[in-house]
Amino acid sequence: MTGLTPLTATTGAADPQAVYRDLQERWGVVAPVELEPGIPAWLVMGHHEICQVVRNEQLFSRDPNNWRLFSEGIVSPDSGLGPMMFPRDNAYFSDGDKHRRLRGPLDDGLESLDEHRMARFIRAMCVDLIREVEHQGSADLVTDYAAVVPMLTVAGFFGIGPEQGHELRAALMALFSSAEDSQAEAYNLERILTGVMNARRKMPADDLTTAFLRHPNLRDDFEIQQSIVLMISSGYESTTTWIAQTLRLMLTDPRFAGRLRGGRLGIDDALDEVLWRDPPMANMPARYALVDCELGGAHIQRGDALVMGFHAANNDPRVHTDDPWLEVGNRSHLSWSAGPHACPAQRPGRMITRIAVDTALHRLHDVTLAIPAGEIELLPSPWTRCPASLPVRFTPPVQRS
Repeated sequence: MTGLTPLTATTGAADPQAVYRDLQERWGVVAPVELEPGIPAWLVMGHHEICQVVRNEQLFSRDPNNWRLFSEGIVSPDSGLGPMMFPRDNAYFSDGDKHRRLRGPLDDGLESLDEHRMARFIRAMCVDLIREVEHQGSADLVTDYAAVVPMLTVAGFFGIGPEQGHELRAALMALFSSAEDSQAEAYNLERILTGVMNARRKMPADDLTTAFLRHPNLRDDFEIQQSIVLMISSGYESTTTWIAQTLRLMLTDPRFAGRLRGGRLGIDDALDEVLWRDPPMANMPARYALVDCELGGAHIQRGDALVMGFHAANNDPRVHTDDPWLEVGNRSHLSWSAGPHACPAQRPGRMITRIAVDTALHRLHDVTLAIPAGEIELLPSPWTRCPASLPVRFTPPVQRS
């Protein structure tokens, strides 16, 4: 097919739902899109259709070795899609018994986290970050805050200190951009983690790196490294975007801000509204058809790639209404996916986001956006819609006393 809509048109648009509607009017709830020039895929936009795909490993595989364009060498080995769509030995890119074996260390590691200690650490860090900027009367709530909290938290799980945080963030931003430098930065991320693994072999610690090194399910260093890559990358990116999008709505949507600040909307309900309106992963790669089949009226061929359009599906009228009061408590959104590959880190992700948003809400006074809302730019990515910057002004403590 030619003349297909680039997938980046959905994440970069001011009104992504308008792009999704155009696609659905032309093609239906399963539409062909272009991942990069000459590389097509199917974008699944219906809630029911996504559930069909993610819950059926017999028809739709997570293993990129089943992607026809990859196995036939049509996708360049240097493609920016590599870090998100090329095979890796971790739970994300596997099915069945292998997936269960590789997911075990993730589930065990998350279960072992002391949530009370973690909450105290996150709260103290959020307060410290606000204190660093509150006397200035201005800050960037992405680079100074929303991107820092998850990175220091998730990296801390693995015993990675803050001195490497900026380098890790740069690598992860490139990885999720799927741009030309994404593979080089993915290798840089792996280099950092290999160094941490070697250090923990010499001096074990009470962290997840040590736990992964000792876990019987992980058979070699590559599986250990790739499992850490998966947890850090997914934990950092999704949580950063969730925090940033919540803060963006607080600053740009008077209805949302009024309900939140006025106490008519609980913090968890507010976070759920963000998951519905602008989920951390707008488009999730990918599933690969194992047989010729039909999905949502589209004829899928064996080896085709399917991208899960969570942002579009969350607006599916079959599961979501336009009445915000009716939607309070509705958690049937697909922001965490579903099926065997549903996100294992929903509890810690919500904890990090809740504390970060709540701290900013109560410690920044008279906070306003320093630029017009229409000038907020998004980080380039076909997968996520994270604000690149949220410059704000607020009243410093000395002026409030």
